[in-house]
Amino acid sequence: MMKIKGWHLVGILGFLLVAVFHVEVFADEASETAGEEGETMWDLILNGGPVMIPLALASILALALALERFIALNAERVIPPQFIPGLTEAWSEDPSGAKAAEFCEESDCTAGQIFGAGVSRASLGAEAIEKAIEDVGAREADKFKRSLRPLSIIATVSPLLGLLGTVYGMINAFGETARSGGTAKTAQLAEGIYEALVTTATGLTIAIPVLLLYQFLQGRVDNLIDEIDEAGSDFVLLCAETPAKKTAARKKAGA
Repeated sequence: MMKIKGWHLVGILGFLLVAVFHVEVFADEASETAGEEGETMWDLILNGGPVMIPLALASILALALALERFIALNAERVIPPQFIPGLTEAWSEDPSGAKAAEFCEESDCTAGQIFGAGVSRASLGAEAIEKAIEDVGAREADKFKRSLRPLSIIATVSPLLGLLGTVYGMINAFGETARSGGTAKTAQLAEGIYEALVTTATGLTIAIPVLLLYQFLQGRVDNLIDEIDEAGSDFVLLCAETPAKKTAARKKAGA
């Protein structure tokens, strides 16, 4: 089960409270500007035009991806606290690597795949173990980083979609003015521009938190990679020390 640290929970709740506050302020301002028609925030969003559809899909997709990555990139799933002690114990009991390989196979985590590739080459020596751990670890790290790319794309494209919707809205607003022979009231023109700017505001509202989530998850990936690298170095050192200990034990027994 995923465990969320206290400061993570506080940060998430704080972010949600700020988002709700800004949405309420934006809704109040929209209602006040709408005047007698009593236009709501939802009406304003609907008036944003067809570009609001991909923006809505982008926000839903970003939320789903962020939740999935929060769960998948949890340390309990990647390298559980009990994994390294268990692997060390298995290797100490059987330096041939058979028991350690079985332990890695039974461990349902990313570290099990990485270290399992290393202990499967135990007969080739510590250098072969280190090389296998580095190769598989690099591939898994690349997978982690690639899995965050959709969030980066959404954070980049959302403001562009919002700007595109605003450009279309401005074209429509000034087009109405041109078609009316310049007799359109200033209020009507301002209303058209006001509604056109909704898409830009929506795109930025989506992009900013998604970009923050991307950076946060990128930092989590870096921390997990550092933790696996450190554990891998310690394990390779243990593998290198084992033959030396066995040789010293044989010499002592022969003496």
